[in-house]
Amino acid sequence: MFQGENSITIDDKGRLAIPMAYRDLVARECGNRLVVTYNPWERGCLWLYPHAEWERVRDEVNRLPMAKPGHRQLQLKLVGAATFVDVDGSGRILVPASHRNASAIDRKAVLLGMGGKFELWSEQAHLEQVQKTIAETDVSEAMLELVL
Repeated sequence: MFQGENSITIDDKGRLAIPMAYRDLVARECGNRLVVTYNPWERGCLWLYPHAEWERVRDEVNRLPMAKPGHRQLQLKLVGAATFVDVDGSGRILVPASHRNASAIDRKAVLLGMGGKFELWSEQAHLEQVQKTIAETDVSEAMLELVL
C-alpha cells in the first residue's frame, strides 16, 4: 500500500505534513486516522499504522503471554505507547512530543512507506541505516531466493 522515501520537516508544534502522494490513500484507506507507536527493534524510528492494520497488529501482540519478558517489552513499546492521530484539514498529523523525544526525531525526518505502515525516522538514524551494508552472515535462506 505505502512505498517510497520522503524527506519531511516537522514544525515547531510537532506536526508533519503527509506527502501529497499519500494523502488520498490515507483518507480513503485509513479514514484519515493513523496510530503512532515505537519501533521496538530500531532506535530513531516510529511506526505509523493505518487504523485497521493497527487493530490487527495490536490484537496479535496482545495475544502473546505477558509472562515472557520479551513479549512484555513488545507489548509496552507497541501497544502501551500507541497513540491515535488524525489528519487535519491541511494534511498534517501531530506526532506526540513523548514519541519524538524518545526517538530523537527533530525538525528533519524521513518518512518511509513500508507496505502496510509508514516508518518515521530521525534524519540521522535513517542515514545510519541506509549507509549500513548487509553482511554476508546476515543473509538468510529466504534472501538468497530473491531475484532482485
